[in-house]
Amino acid sequence: MPLPTRMTRPAAAPLRAVRLGALDAVLDRRADGTIYIRTSQALGRYRDRVSEPLDYWAKAAPDRVFLAQRDPQDRWRTMSYAETRDAVARIGASLLRRGLSPERPIVVLSGNSIEHALLALAAMVVGIPYAPVSPAYSLMSSDFGKLRMIIDLLTPGLVFAGDGNAFGKAIAACVPDEIELVVTQNPPAGRKTTLFADLLGDEDAAGVAAAHSDVTPTTIAKFLFTSGSTGTPKAVINTHRMLCSNQAMLAHGFPFVKDEPPVVVDWLPWSHTFGSNHNFNLVLMNGGSLYIDDGNPTPPGAPKTARNLRDIAPTIYFNVPKGYEALVPFLRDDAVLRKNFFSRLNVLFYAGAGISRSVRDDLTALAVETTGERIIFLSSLGSTETAPAALVCTWDFDSPGNIGLPFPGVELKLVPNSGKLEARLRGPHITPGYWRQEHHTRDAFDAEGFYKLGDALKFADPDDPGKGLLFDGRIAEDFKLSTGTWVSVGPLRARFIDFFAPLVRDVVFAGADRDDIGALVFPDIEACRTLAGFDAKATADAIVDAPAVRAKFAELLRAFAAGQGSSMRVMRLTLMAEPPSLDKAEMTDKGSINQRAVLASRAALAAQLYAEPVPETVIAMSP
Repeated sequence: MPLPTRMTRPAAAPLRAVRLGALDAVLDRRADGTIYIRTSQALGRYRDRVSEPLDYWAKAAPDRVFLAQRDPQDRWRTMSYAETRDAVARIGASLLRRGLSPERPIVVLSGNSIEHALLALAAMVVGIPYAPVSPAYSLMSSDFGKLRMIIDLLTPGLVFAGDGNAFGKAIAACVPDEIELVVTQNPPAGRKTTLFADLLGDEDAAGVAAAHSDVTPTTIAKFLFTSGSTGTPKAVINTHRMLCSNQAMLAHGFPFVKDEPPVVVDWLPWSHTFGSNHNFNLVLMNGGSLYIDDGNPTPPGAPKTARNLRDIAPTIYFNVPKGYEALVPFLRDDAVLRKNFFSRLNVLFYAGAGISRSVRDDLTALAVETTGERIIFLSSLGSTETAPAALVCTWDFDSPGNIGLPFPGVELKLVPNSGKLEARLRGPHITPGYWRQEHHTRDAFDAEGFYKLGDALKFADPDDPGKGLLFDGRIAEDFKLSTGTWVSVGPLRARFIDFFAPLVRDVVFAGADRDDIGALVFPDIEACRTLAGFDAKATADAIVDAPAVRAKFAELLRAFAAGQGSSMRVMRLTLMAEPPSLDKAEMTDKGSINQRAVLASRAALAAQLYAEPVPETVIAMSP
């Protein structure tokens, strides 16, 4: 039987036992207010090459499933460690014959797949950098501007796409004919194309072994592009040292993955560091099994994720907060899914944004109802430039949002900046810079060699640094009101979305040099449709203009502002029917909002928030 729709916080329940690493904070406070933080634990030894574990596990557990993906008949297609190693060696030989290099790397246009993984591993084995590019730049863009910039910057020698038909327009627009094109299926008409199967050619064991021995910790493993949430995407150099040291850090934080090979069901894209460097490499390093989830946190994608989790029980589950939010209704309504999902789950891990109290409470209640135990929620902080994990929380924390302390080997510097503490990082997991973008590299590091993360942090308990740190907003997003009061956008956004749930997808705040804060709101159209009582034919414009929707937002706005100081009090808002645009850089390919780009492209709407008399489109409170 499905559980009730409204979940309440569960009574105290035991926490499922899981082995996690200890972190003890060591602080050095300077007279100028700068704080240096590290942990007393030392970073253990780590490998020189990220590809080394493939050979180890192919010998130690040759028949264990490494990669799995649904085939066109909806069955799980699997590859063992031994099968993967053999395919990677053949592909590596083919890549060597093509003379590829950092100046002529591999670019991958399509998303997560077994072929993508084989190509990536082969490239790393023989020391050829590859760059997984967000499929959104090919499939969701109308002008292909970001993709064209990436191709021009990297000058690839080979471009791979899974389906030549799906990526045909992007390839025709952005990939010159002299660049070799490889596809798994459906070669584009009128263009010379290599089939992926043809890369599985003749062996060259000696050549591959020699190339592998030439790979050093400073060899470039891949280029990953930043999401562009605060600017134009940049090509982050990822070395083997970065990736290997970061996995050693994760092994300290999550030692349970060494006790039992992790089983991971994951949709997070390999064009981003969370899905690739963090999750894929964690499975590889620890001899686990990765089931490629063909779903995502969208209305058509969420049922696919639920179906996959009904089949495969993960031992650790990774997602962004929106992914957990999308999963809750399926867990609530499907007892078989609930039982399988929680059956051997050790950790619920989230990153990319703060998880709301309501979603965390719902998942905890579901776990307790199903197993009698709570499952620990853990989070981390990092970026594409930090490989990515830099800080981690490895203990149970009552309220969501604790990002913990630096991993062993990481130095954190907190620098006073406009009333906040700006985070900067140093360690073996930090990028040496941006490829062919020296000006960005110079700007990214301070005089002591610390990478400037751009985030502000604060202590969860100012009297006890050992209790960890909390995210305190992006320095580039924050602004001042006309009174001189700083508005911290990150915490305000999280509070706003949680308070207005489930009616809001995202929000952008205006108010720089104004008397109060205004909000441009991206509503959840489906939730608002239900509230308005409209059918599926109703347009987004009609839904956001519905009296019931506007009345509810006005009611919530009054409640949200009650008792708040000016830095957290939103006085007026506009509901926007038009979703954020990828081409206008309002939205990144992973769905996060670029605040500055939205305010720039929708300047007229932002100005209307402060017009007098108040326009009919604006929902406003009296000052």
